[in-house]
Amino acid sequence: MRKEVAVAAVATVSTVVVAGVLLVRWKKRDERRWKQTQRMFRKFANDCATPVPKLWHVAFDLVSDMQTSLSDQSQTDYVMLPSVTSSLPSGTEEGLYYGVNLREDNFLMMRARLRGRNDPITDLDREEVEIPPEVISGTYKELFDYIALKLAVFISINTKTNPIAPKGKMGFTVSFPLHDGPAAAGANVIRWKSFPVNEAAGKELAKDFNEALEKHGIDLRVTTLVDATLGDLSGGRYYNRDCVAAVTLGLATNAVYVESAQFVPNGGGVDKNKFGEMIFEKLIGGRYLGEVVRRVLLKMAKETALFGETVPDKLKTPYILRSPDMAAMHQDTSENRDAVQEKLMEVFGIASTSLAVRELVTEVCDVVAERGARLAGACIVGIMKKRGRINDKKSVVIIEGGLYEHYRVFRNLLHSSIWEMLGGALADNVIVEHAHGGSGAGAIFVAAAHSQIRHESFDPPLSEIRNRKGNDDDDQMDLLDWKDDQSDSASLKGGDQMDSTAETSDHSDSSDAGSKNKI
Repeated sequence: MRKEVAVAAVATVSTVVVAGVLLVRWKKRDERRWKQTQRMFRKFANDCATPVPKLWHVAFDLVSDMQTSLSDQSQTDYVMLPSVTSSLPSGTEEGLYYGVNLREDNFLMMRARLRGRNDPITDLDREEVEIPPEVISGTYKELFDYIALKLAVFISINTKTNPIAPKGKMGFTVSFPLHDGPAAAGANVIRWKSFPVNEAAGKELAKDFNEALEKHGIDLRVTTLVDATLGDLSGGRYYNRDCVAAVTLGLATNAVYVESAQFVPNGGGVDKNKFGEMIFEKLIGGRYLGEVVRRVLLKMAKETALFGETVPDKLKTPYILRSPDMAAMHQDTSENRDAVQEKLMEVFGIASTSLAVRELVTEVCDVVAERGARLAGACIVGIMKKRGRINDKKSVVIIEGGLYEHYRVFRNLLHSSIWEMLGGALADNVIVEHAHGGSGAGAIFVAAAHSQIRHESFDPPLSEIRNRKGNDDDDQMDLLDWKDDQSDSASLKGGDQMDSTAETSDHSDSSDAGSKNKI
């Protein structure tokens, strides 16, 4: 009996010793993994760094590509299609205007009153309508009929005391790339990422929409369909003649700017002496910030077991992390990062994490947001440099989009990047403002502009500038691949000591600056 007890005691002690050894090993393993995670993060942060010299290279690259595209579009990935227009508002337009802003799966109907550039937009009514799946999979004419049907109800509710003027003007803006031209009018309504509205397409689509308006007894007319960012530019110009560019920062990045017609070799095929300004739109496929964060976390989860021995299945799902969710984690200031844990559970199904892991997730969000915001700021400076409006002219840039409007940290980082590039003496020459009237309201200002030119024979076409370098998801998302190459660093070799003050000289010519850096 005593022998059995002794054996049991020895066995128990041995089990305890073995368990202790295993715990020590597991602890050391976890420490090694965490150190590896930290090394991966430091490398990622270093690769994403955007010091001022690199930002100037981005700006110079943009200016160079813009200039090349204006001269010979075949020589660059940036395709610049000019729109000669006299349709930007003057700020004197007054009255009640209607607008439609078409989005990916919904549209916004608006009515507002303009009282001149010295008064804010007033009496703004808006209603968002979801587009049924059967309408999305239908034809353009079916979509327009559905929009006109909803408009008739919207107008009847809002015009009891403010009737619309006969043959009044309505603005129609589109917040996503449209499919090619009138020839595709019988095709499906929405083909995301390939919907360019050129002059002929915009007018033909407007004709179809006007027929739908007439069918439903709506006494409004649309001149052409234009990109929503052009609408934002119209809103900026209505209130300030110094507004020369508009930028959309949402799921995708888009920009339009005003160029002097004399710098466009072919003049867009019209009389450059008659129309002194031309509008360009720069459309770059969306680099979804949340997707960058997801891929970084996935790499860490696979290589360092960041979220446990098994990689969460949802973490493997592309584009599951939206930028608003990323913003919520990034801007979480609670002591225990409660919002981070909530989003990790909600989005990826990760039930439990340590505080250290949650703080690391926040730091990854910070690196990605800072890089994106600073590159966006550099491109704004590049556009101003191309226009020669840095040293001695004040310029207003209108920005619209949920990324800018709702992501406070991103917005602040963008502003600070412009200030760092230009310095205190010149930073005040580039004024960044939020779009007037909020999201989609540019359609109101488009309507106001067109109301002033309805007697002219020339209707302004839509300009689209498109980056056509391969597939948006694969070719443009170099950060998402997160390769170990040092292409960005190589492009800056020998340039880290660049004098940022010298960069502010407003010469349109720029040196060929290595690799292409895009938002």
